Amino acid sequence: MSSLVKIQQEILALPQVEYLQLRKWFSELDWDNWDQEIEADSDAGKLDFLVAEALEEKEKGTLKDL
Repeated sequence: MSSLVKIQQEILALPQVEYLQLRKWFSELDWDNWDQEIEADSDAGKLDFLVAEALEEKEKGTLKDL
């Protein structure tokens, strides 16, 4: 049996409160990873096109307030 299958079985056996805590932790971990990816992409200039697009829309007067 693989370690992944063992982990899955352990998760399914958790009491509800612990399952919810694990789910919250995993979600926060996902969001932290996403934030790091966005920051790395931004630092690498991969998102510069979004800034350029927003500035262009602002110049045209078609930028909408959120």
